Amino acid sequence: MNPSDHTTKMGRLAAAAVFATALEWFDFLIYATAAALVLGPLFFPAASPVAGTLASFATFAVGFVARPLGGIIAGHVGDRFGRKPPLVAAMLLMGVATFAIGVLPDYATIGVWAPILLVVARLIQGLGVGAQWGGAALLLTEHAPVARRGFYGSLVQTGAVLGAVAGNLFFVLLTTALTEEQFTSWGWRIPFLSGLLLVLIGCYVQLKIEDTPVFRELQQQTATAKHEAGLRKAPLVDAVRSHWRQILQAAGAFFVVNATFYFLISGMLNYATTHIGMSQATILWCVMIAGLTQVVTMPFFGALTDRMGTRKKLYLTGTVLMAAFAFPMFWLVDTGSVPLVFLALLVAFTIHATMYGPQATLYAEMFPADVRYSGASLGYQFASVFAGGLAPFITTALLAATGSSWSVALYIIATAAVTFVAVASIRERFQRDLYTTSAAEAATTSQR
Repeated sequence: MNPSDHTTKMGRLAAAAVFATALEWFDFLIYATAAALVLGPLFFPAASPVAGTLASFATFAVGFVARPLGGIIAGHVGDRFGRKPPLVAAMLLMGVATFAIGVLPDYATIGVWAPILLVVARLIQGLGVGAQWGGAALLLTEHAPVARRGFYGSLVQTGAVLGAVAGNLFFVLLTTALTEEQFTSWGWRIPFLSGLLLVLIGCYVQLKIEDTPVFRELQQQTATAKHEAGLRKAPLVDAVRSHWRQILQAAGAFFVVNATFYFLISGMLNYATTHIGMSQATILWCVMIAGLTQVVTMPFFGALTDRMGTRKKLYLTGTVLMAAFAFPMFWLVDTGSVPLVFLALLVAFTIHATMYGPQATLYAEMFPADVRYSGASLGYQFASVFAGGLAPFITTALLAATGSSWSVALYIIATAAVTFVAVASIRERFQRDLYTTSAAEAATTSQR
């Protein structure tokens, strides 16, 4: 294949992967916005305003509890049968669950069944998004030219940002066009109902994506060669048994990235409206525009690691900067000045991009081909439970307990410390051969 044909093919693949990822995360993340704005009183009306918000954020966290299971199932299937099948299944699961939330009666209509069914739908959403990330990331990193792997790997990360921005934009338009009564009564359901149509489109796109050359090469090996190469029947077991250190490192590396992302897109909405007195529309616009800059900054930082010859150094730099900016961010937000609030969010999202941009490629290079989907998914999804899933709940609880933002700043610094230790311990495998299997890697190590 000549270079121009390969570039065209990568462009189509990247567009399809980003589009599908954006749809998946649109469905998953509109819950975060709805939880901050309206779900508490609708599904947990017996609680106080703070307790209702905590309950809705706890239900938000439930989706993250299911993400590791989704990652486990998808990792096993993806390592054995290809990267594409679990991606398509993930889209279908997400579409059904999101649509179900959109038509779910509230507490006033069906009583306690409302929050119970909300939790069930959120669990199914978690399964879907847990299955999706690893496959989308590997589709791009395993197809990409070695010299541009960091850039192409960062593109799948922009899908999450585009999904979050699209969700916020939907809510901005709704809160602007509708009265508060209309929005609370039925307006909030519209983004959830639209998710089903978008996912059907995404499934069509996904079905057009061919699987990766790395996995096709593994499939083409004979049964004997597969056995000798270490491609066994249970890649998940192999990943946990032989690569548990890398899984823990990947989980730790995601802590501050995931925690700050969900605070910025969800926790900040609640903080700015209830503690600073900003309007819902104003803070939504600030979060949306500042977050949208990551569509540029994440590919920039991903490509920068290609030129730097390292993923770790930039990742560690971002970790330190995020910890250093934790207190200044709240000092700016606490002023209530819209320009200063926007500046705080812009800086925070930019620092976040220095880590999230190169993350997919860093993870892909940490694991050999035969356990890559399982290993990368496990690390990513287990961290999401304790970092992203609990971040809005923890920040709301800290603010309620202390009445001040300093406690949340310390929480961000603590997650940054976890990430710094984890990333510093990772053995850099910059531009490694992604076709290398566990057995080949072990054989090379034993010969040293």
